[in-house]
Amino acid sequence: MPTLLRPVEPLSLVGESLVLEPLTLAHAPALFRVSTPEVFRWMVDWPLDASFEAFEAYEREVQSWPNTQAFVILDRATGETLGTTAYLDIREEHRALEIGRTWVAPARQGGRANPESKFLLLRHAFEELGALRVQLKTDARNLHSQRAIEKLGARREGVLRNYQIRADGTPRDTVMYAITADDWPEVRAGLLARLG
Repeated sequence: MPTLLRPVEPLSLVGESLVLEPLTLAHAPALFRVSTPEVFRWMVDWPLDASFEAFEAYEREVQSWPNTQAFVILDRATGETLGTTAYLDIREEHRALEIGRTWVAPARQGGRANPESKFLLLRHAFEELGALRVQLKTDARNLHSQRAIEKLGARREGVLRNYQIRADGTPRDTVMYAITADDWPEVRAGLLARLG
């Protein structure tokens, strides 16, 4: 039985209109320019204030998390920075991981950035890493994110009450979704049809 391995070497995932590159601090200035406080509204943590210094410190912290591979989302044609996404909670022994910490610049929300980046991450997880399970989760109050996850083809598994504590100290109910290796062929076909 193959084991899910976290990529050790830098790995870029290339799609029709996007490139996902490993996130580095060199990306922080461009990400800061396209971010707004709203993109962090439903996340568990966020930059301490609206300054570039706080944003850079936040990005440095994200890159230090264990069992995580963070990516910057780039427009393939223009190189424009669109946001970030990540593999989280990489559990080699269970052949499982999470896709999360995704945010897209407000000007590019509602387009291809989210579904195509998720397709690239899912395809790599199931077809290259040998994942049995990929989970996604979101704040129970974030109905927009729940609809977006469901449009990907992920199955809702339930609500974990008071599952996390936000940076402001308040508890967060978290909605859990997953796609399994058995689900992947149908999800893959749906995403390919959606992306045209």
